[in-house]
Amino acid sequence: MVQIGFKCNRGLVRENNEDACFVIPSHDVYIVADGVGGNKSGEVASRTAVSEIAQLVSDAELKKLREPEEIFGFFSGAVEKANETIYRLGTEKEENRGMATTVVIAYIAARKAYITNIGDSRAYLFRKGKLKRITKDHTYVNELIEKGVITEHEAENHKQKNVITRALGAERHVEPDFYKVGLSKDDILMLCSDGLYGEVKDDKMLEILSGDGSMNDICSELVEEAIGSGGRDNITVVCMKI
Repeated sequence: MVQIGFKCNRGLVRENNEDACFVIPSHDVYIVADGVGGNKSGEVASRTAVSEIAQLVSDAELKKLREPEEIFGFFSGAVEKANETIYRLGTEKEENRGMATTVVIAYIAARKAYITNIGDSRAYLFRKGKLKRITKDHTYVNELIEKGVITEHEAENHKQKNVITRALGAERHVEPDFYKVGLSKDDILMLCSDGLYGEVKDDKMLEILSGDGSMNDICSELVEEAIGSGGRDNITVVCMKI
């Protein structure tokens, strides 16, 4: 049994909302995407990603897939299909040229979470008062951190902290990362765009996730905290309590 909450907000600065999310409780699949591009093409990219992946999920018999490689094989194909569509739309229409989107997907089955990720939208696990980030950002500054060039503290204010190195639609082919996480009772799995974690520190997220409200209440509180801290980007969060 999974209790679900989600919230998507434009924030205080951006004219458009280029984030998108989709929850498919019947299939235990949850998606967050954060689009980039001029005009409204970021919106086109993120909405195309979630709608294409959601359609493929709805048409599939996921419960028949038992092995992790089968599950990740399906989501790899779904991401590749969405990438093809976004890439094609970006080449066919001048106004969509250069558009792309992040995507993070969670599929919950048999007390395990299967995470598919590309870009810098994130998945976190909250368990027994501790918050752990599951995914790795595909960003320029994260590459610098991994190579020991800069620290995580230095990355927070780096001029190029928003430069994404992998995204759907940016290239003809994409390589998502995959993660498998065991789940326990009362765990909360959280998916979010950078509009949340860019404004709300981990200790504040931890405090909010420790609350006893519903998942919708907690998502609303997280978004309100991000807005109160500046709301400089679109904010999307999906929470699933086991």
